Amino acid sequence: MLDIVKGMDYLHRSPLRSHGHLSSSNCVVDSRFVLKVTDHGLSLLRRPPGQDEEGWSKEHWTSLLWRAPELLRDSMPSSGTQKGDVYSFGIIVQEVVYRRGPFHIPNNNLEARDIVEGVKAGVCVGGGGSPLRPHTDKAECPEGVEALLGACWSERPSDRPDFSSLRVTVKRLCPSGVGENILDDLLSRMEQYATNLEEVVSERTAQLLEEKRRAEGLLTQMLPRSVAVQLIAGKTVRAETYDSVTIYFSDIEGFTAMSASLTPMQVVNVLNDLYTYFDNIIDHHDVYKVETIGDAYMVVSGLPIRNGDDHAKEIARMSLAVVRGMRQYNSPHVPQQQLKVRIGLHSGPCVAGVVGLKMPRFCLFGDTVNTASRMESHGSPLKIHVSSSTKALLDTFRMFRCELRGDIHMKGKGLVRTFWLLGEDQ
Repeated sequence: MLDIVKGMDYLHRSPLRSHGHLSSSNCVVDSRFVLKVTDHGLSLLRRPPGQDEEGWSKEHWTSLLWRAPELLRDSMPSSGTQKGDVYSFGIIVQEVVYRRGPFHIPNNNLEARDIVEGVKAGVCVGGGGSPLRPHTDKAECPEGVEALLGACWSERPSDRPDFSSLRVTVKRLCPSGVGENILDDLLSRMEQYATNLEEVVSERTAQLLEEKRRAEGLLTQMLPRSVAVQLIAGKTVRAETYDSVTIYFSDIEGFTAMSASLTPMQVVNVLNDLYTYFDNIIDHHDVYKVETIGDAYMVVSGLPIRNGDDHAKEIARMSLAVVRGMRQYNSPHVPQQQLKVRIGLHSGPCVAGVVGLKMPRFCLFGDTVNTASRMESHGSPLKIHVSSSTKALLDTFRMFRCELRGDIHMKGKGLVRTFWLLGEDQ
């Protein structure tokens, strides 16, 4: 509609002054989807239809549906009138808005000649008081368009607006963001779509980065940080041999018998609270928590980052802190029982590496692991059972007090001399 108004406004300002035969059939669209008004000028070449209306064809009567009533009553100038063009524009708007032919009147089978005669006579169908005009429905008509149609179809030509004012009105009625033509509108919509797409991509990227950060954080909790960084970078983590590490094993004395009297949920709560307590302790030491299986708790120092011989000192201090804490620890889930931890330590070489892809685990292999586990199983409640190799490393620091336990028979080892770690001299 805006293109029609612009074209007609230009035509009315030109020497032609008016169109005279404006209809939807001479409004064409070019390759850039710009509507252009044609069939103007050359009025002297038009042949009049003749005075005998009975000889007029149906096509001629149909072409008169766009003609203003005053031009139907009197002889129309060859080039028409400006106000007559405004009336014709109103008929075109009705076609566009309702997507029907000119002069659509519901439930009425009037021929084109009957409609033209009615408009010419200035009476409504059925003898009503208002002039015959196309049907309008507010429910189907955009806001403001019905008033525009009424102004263009005014019976008095002087009451009709000119195309300069219609240009302002139509621009106001167009939705915000609509361009000068369909192509501009399409380009504008594509630009807006691209902008919205960029925002969606940016939002999804931020969500992806947040999920990646969470996944990486979870991976660093499951694996040593140095190992997790290599996996995140896409590198292969090869198993590595460590000449000397200290391994800690602990379990809860009588836990199997105690758990038999508890519900599965109570068992989970007991272990969760206990291991959370342990986790807070090991955070203060240079150690790495390898795994927990049931009530068994496994910690190592000296890998994956080597720390000389300090691994024995770090594990010893951590073990002493655990025993001190357990003497005061009371589980709210089993308040009638004191949980007693049994600890075993052993130092020696081992191999460590990541096993598995779906749920990768950082595992330790070697005889040192087996010996540390047996040191724990041969220990006593609230005591730290230490092997000879660990005791030898602790002696180099001259700050730990150990007591000889004696020789014990250990499966696969025979008689083994072991010690109790009693404390640390400040």
